[in-house]
Parts: sequence; structure tokens; C-alpha cells
Amino acid sequence: LRVGTLLSLLLATSSQAADNASSVQMLTSQCAACHGVKGLSTLPHAPNLAGQPVQYLDEQLKLYRSGKRQNETMNLMAKPLNDQQIAAIAAWYNAIQIQLAP
Repeated sequence: LRVGTLLSLLLATSSQAADNASSVQMLTSQCAACHGVKGLSTLPHAPNLAGQPVQYLDEQLKLYRSGKRQNETMNLMAKPLNDQQIAAIAAWYNAIQIQLAP
């Protein structure tokens, strides 16, 4: 590959990564109203999402989306999400490191 082609590929990949990060931040900003900015809820009815396993979060969001798991708010929030968005949200919350008090 020529240097110009390689540079173009690197810039495109970097731009796509930034777009993906921006999209995840936009999606999770809606979740923050109940689950907290960093996935640590301050509401008694909303669970903490920070550090949860990807597979668990992914499965639960898909169950809410399909209506197999019922919660009026979560059914509405998950309904428009596609599989890629659900996977990105699950990965984002899973990546948040939490410290448990002894």
C-alpha cells in the first residue's frame, strides 16, 4: 500500500471509531436518567448497570425490546434499538470499572 492509501485508511478507521463512541454516548445518555451517568443508579427501582456482564445486558435489552420481559419504561426505551446498538450499550456498561466497598 502506498502511504497516502494507508493514511486514508487510518483516518477513516479513526473517524468511524469516534462516530461509534459518539453514538454510544448518545444512546447511554438516555439510560442515565434512571441508571445514572456512570451506570450507578440513584433510583430505588432502577438497577446498577456498571460492570454487568455483556451477555446479561444484551439478553435483557433484547427481552425488553421483544416484550418478553415487561417494564413499561424499558419496553419503550429498547423497542427502537437494533442488535448493534444493544451490543454497544452492553459493552459500554460492562467496561465501566466499579469498586465494591468491603
